[in-house]
Order: sequence, then C-alpha cells, then structure tokens
Amino acid sequence: MKKGTLLNAEISAVIARTGHTDSLTISDAGLPVPAGPQRIDLALTQGVPGLLQVIQTVTDEMQVESVFLAEEIVQHNPQLYSELLALLESLQHHQGNTIDISYLSHEQFKEKTQHSQAIVRSGECSPYANIILNAGVTF
Repeated sequence: MKKGTLLNAEISAVIARTGHTDSLTISDAGLPVPAGPQRIDLALTQGVPGLLQVIQTVTDEMQVESVFLAEEIVQHNPQLYSELLALLESLQHHQGNTIDISYLSHEQFKEKTQHSQAIVRSGECSPYANIILNAGVTF
C-alpha cells in the first residue's frame, strides 16, 4: 500500500507523468472542464473536500514552481485568497523555492485550463476558488 499522504491513484499518476512546467488545475465545483484534460472528480457534497485541503494534499507530492489565479478571487473571495497565500508561503518554505503567482481574468483562466494535464474538481463552493499549479523540478 502507498505510504504517502496522497492516496488517489489518478492524481498520483498525473503527478508522476508531470514534467517541468506542465500544469495541474485544482478547481471549485463549478469550473467548466474543457475537452482534453483528464477530469478527476473528488467532489462529494458542497465543501467536501475543500479546495485548500486538496491543494495541500496534492502539493505534498508535487513540486510547484508557479501558479495562476483568477484576479477576481482577491475582491470576491478575500478569506480564501488570504488562506491560499498562506498555504503557498508555507509551501515555498517547505520546498525551498519561490513560487511565482500570476493573475489572469477568470475568462483567461478558463482558457488556460485547456492546457492542464488534468483538472481536479473539489467540492469547494465559493467564488473563483481555482488554481493552476505549474510543476517545478526538485534539482
């Protein structure tokens, strides 16, 4: 049996296949999933699992170099935004690198998801609760 914290086989496989600068999107329950990227649906009910919980578990295994957020999260979901920045700050210290944060309009964000290796759908039901993680290297 797998020993790490990430037990989901589909997400583990995507991370194992991910190369430098490849992306993985973690979304709220409402983000449309375009044709192309693999859809991994974790949503059970509203809020379960939450976006931050999914990000924390995924980044326990995935090296992150940069992220994209929808710029609307700053104004329309300030509590989650603040918690997300804290999580990314903690991840930087754990990984020993700086994670670049870029902002796009929500429409541009949705277009960018088309290039993700996969989109992991959480049960998060709050506005603009989405992130694109871009893979880094551990060396």
